[in-house]
Amino acid sequence: MAEKIGFVGVGRMGANMARRLKDCKFKVTAVYDTYQKGAADVAAEIGAKHCQTLAEVTELADVIITVVIDDKSMKNIFATRGDSLLTGAKGKLFINCATVSPEVHVEVEKLARQAKAESLEACMASSIPQARDGTLYLMCGGTPKTFERAKPVLEKLSKELRYVGKSGSAAQVKALVNMVMNINTAGLAEGLGLAHALKLDLNMVMEIFSQTGANSRVLATDGGDMRDREHSCFFSGAHAAKDSGIALALGRKQKLELPLAAATKRQFDKMVKLGLGELDKSGIAELTFKGRAPKKAAKKKKRAARS
Repeated sequence: MAEKIGFVGVGRMGANMARRLKDCKFKVTAVYDTYQKGAADVAAEIGAKHCQTLAEVTELADVIITVVIDDKSMKNIFATRGDSLLTGAKGKLFINCATVSPEVHVEVEKLARQAKAESLEACMASSIPQARDGTLYLMCGGTPKTFERAKPVLEKLSKELRYVGKSGSAAQVKALVNMVMNINTAGLAEGLGLAHALKLDLNMVMEIFSQTGANSRVLATDGGDMRDREHSCFFSGAHAAKDSGIALALGRKQKLELPLAAATKRQFDKMVKLGLGELDKSGIAELTFKGRAPKKAAKKKKRAARS
């Protein structure tokens, strides 16, 4: 635990991972986020430096964990010009936990190697509570040597580590995980939406689903939320749309048609278009239950008319 830890991206996931490592007696020394107030608050809470530049994070830490939102953000923090985590990166270890395109992970590993640093993808298949209590499921890609170096940190963040293979391979598997999860979520929303329209008891329907081929992990995590319209965000509709897009891009490269994934992405894209993208992915039910989405769209139009 002698290595010092830095974080780039301290939103709901990153902040809770930082808290977890602090609780495990790691030296969390540096925090950076484009949302300055959030970064300052987390830094003050865990006794880390609120860094104003990416290069400062690299300077103050031996292991830098990145949790950013998309390909563009990932490329920005590993830029080859200007402020970058690659500045003075010799000997450092980057653990990249964001769900981004496999090609970006491969490129980051290449850039890190050129800077005489190491890079590992550690894709997360869990949510905020698991980040806080150290029970994430992590899929890792990179060299075996880098994976072994990262293990002491990753073992405190996860309930299980799965080494998938070379850089990019873990991101491919993560894209498949989220593709199937998103399809299941959209399917459950349609099933419950139709049950609601038929005036069936949703508790009864969900109980029957749980005992039949309609059962899924999503039923347990999102079914009640869809019923109750409780969409506090653990994994947003906007992120679901982005991740479905990553899987579809992989499919296109393999010349595969993925009609269910494509239809699901259209639904999550619609959530975003209606201004519902920051709801949890369970909010896709707002598009399928009668009388829900039109009201939200109408409210949005009224707000726009007033402004």
